[in-house]
Amino acid sequence: MSTPKRYTITAALPYTNGPIHIGHLAGVYVPADIYARFMRLTGNDVAFICGSDEHGVPITIKAKKEGVTPQDIVDKYHAIIKQSFEEFGITFDNYSRTSAKIHHDTASEFFTTLYNKNEFVEEVTEQLYDEEANQFLADRFVIGTCPKCGNEESYGDQCENCGTSHNATDLINPKSAITGNTPTLKQTKHWFLPLNKHEEFLREWILKGHKKDWKPNVYGQVKSWIDDGLRPRAVTRDLDWGIPVPLEGAEGKVLYVWFDAPIGYISSTKEWAAREGKDWEPYWKDKDTKMVHFIGKDNIVFHCIIFPAMLKAEGSYILPDNVPANEFLNLEGKKLSTSKNWAVWLPEYLKDFPGQQDVLRYALTANAPETKDNDFTWKDFQARNNNELVAIFGNFINRVVVLTNKYYNGIVPTPSDYTAVDEETLAAIKAYPNVISSSIERYRFREAGQELMNLARLGNKYLADEEPWKVIKLDEERTKTIMYVALQIASALATLSEPFLPFTSNKLKGILCLSALDTESTWNDIATKEILLPAAHQIGKAELLFSKIEDATIQKQLDKLEASKKANEIANAVVEPQKETIAFDDFTKLDIRVGTILEAEKMPKTKKLLVLKVDTGIDVRTIVSGIAESFTAEEVIGKKVTVLVNLAPRALRGVESQGMILMTETPEGKLVFVNPDDKAVSNGLQIS
Repeated sequence: MSTPKRYTITAALPYTNGPIHIGHLAGVYVPADIYARFMRLTGNDVAFICGSDEHGVPITIKAKKEGVTPQDIVDKYHAIIKQSFEEFGITFDNYSRTSAKIHHDTASEFFTTLYNKNEFVEEVTEQLYDEEANQFLADRFVIGTCPKCGNEESYGDQCENCGTSHNATDLINPKSAITGNTPTLKQTKHWFLPLNKHEEFLREWILKGHKKDWKPNVYGQVKSWIDDGLRPRAVTRDLDWGIPVPLEGAEGKVLYVWFDAPIGYISSTKEWAAREGKDWEPYWKDKDTKMVHFIGKDNIVFHCIIFPAMLKAEGSYILPDNVPANEFLNLEGKKLSTSKNWAVWLPEYLKDFPGQQDVLRYALTANAPETKDNDFTWKDFQARNNNELVAIFGNFINRVVVLTNKYYNGIVPTPSDYTAVDEETLAAIKAYPNVISSSIERYRFREAGQELMNLARLGNKYLADEEPWKVIKLDEERTKTIMYVALQIASALATLSEPFLPFTSNKLKGILCLSALDTESTWNDIATKEILLPAAHQIGKAELLFSKIEDATIQKQLDKLEASKKANEIANAVVEPQKETIAFDDFTKLDIRVGTILEAEKMPKTKKLLVLKVDTGIDVRTIVSGIAESFTAEEVIGKKVTVLVNLAPRALRGVESQGMILMTETPEGKLVFVNPDDKAVSNGLQIS
């Protein structure tokens, strides 16, 4: 293991404007938890820190939309987020919130320290202002066209399409997210952190220093920012929700969320240390402490440039050793969207898949967006469970435990002489802790998870090759050795799986009755101890570690997504504006009559066209209608319809169409007839 032995591990503070979804888990919280669990297992002093970010503009927007106060929103979602993290097994040492007094005090003190050191620049600038709402528009209250990539739905602080950070005034055609109006420019006073002052330090620390071991996506984005030249960033804004700026003459202004949120790591550490009777300062100020920030790629600039500049300006804090940011996770081929409800929400997953936290942890780790955006699909989730967790890991453990109970009443047998295969297998077990450690320490969690599964594969191959169920009939002593070696693999899996599959690890330890041992093997023991599970040790009965997930269960999730998609389309459906006004005489020219479809057939070599014979009351005529994707020929025969009969004839695929059937769409997008479906209405009746 590398030094130092003290780790401060932070995970990005989630906005409390909604629950956690799989994008958050894959990007930040699952890899952070794997890392924190691993560091604890290998004997390190760990502070794993997080908390709710409760001062973001999305919170105020949601509060306005729901007609409640921002405090109502943050209280609701802080409780939901904290509970779902706990149920999912994310082992934060402290999960705080930025509305806590300790955070307000810490952030205010941090600001004051920098202010007193003349680290801020005070400027009067023109900012976007919504006249109707009577307020300045901070970051996410503005939507417009990104000046870099042309995305027409860029926020005022960052474009989610290309990742570029900018100021709201940089947007092309900005609109207020509150009223939809075009904002005006109005003067206001704010305090700025002059990042340009720290540019040389950042260039030296990141570009010329040892940070080339950072992920390429992180290093590349930071280098691009520095190469483009850094500019001052406002640390205050005009808003009534947040931490008040602790200065006279700053009434009505709060600390900008990007300034206040990362300080939340510090205040959360203080809260944890006070509760545990520890000193918080070594975790933030001792150079022997290794600090790691787990974030998504949209937070790279804040954690690699802005927060380090703040810490450097303050003067007494250490800087992060690494910022292993992940890319984005898509869902079923589409970008995750909280506003469009295109997501798999953690509270819903926990309800729909009780006791299957590890399945999601494994699927998200195996498909983690570590170097590029990746896609979560329910079919892949099912395959990971059925083909790997059930068929490989679960199958091996079940066979070992069942056979040990069958042959030896659950007592670990005493081995005889080892064969070359036995010795190779036992040596391979000892190698796995270092192999997995190496991957985790390089933040390659996908690789680490697959190495764990390779250990289970080793166990299956060993059993398949040695065939104890056959050997028992010929050589009982050899069978004891085979089962003893297999049980050593099972014991190693119980410990090494904990960072990745903590609930499974705990269950497997129970099955193997590891707590009954004088000393339970640690991570480092597996690489050095000759015996993990001693002979004569009593294990328990077999229990399934994983259960097969059926197609119907997956289809239910796909149906839920499809229903969500349709509901969102309906909610956001745009009603077409009224067309240009016409004179009454123009209307009277239209001859609209009730008719009945007598015959119908699909037009050959077309997808959409039906050829209809319609009794209009004045004649029977041919009408070609593009409704074949919504109706079969059989189901429209006998249907009452509304027909525009004096439309000029038009040839379609060689067939002359002598009118138009009037149709419309429901909000769900279903095509329906516009007709008086009344048997008493006669054909030929004019509609006026």
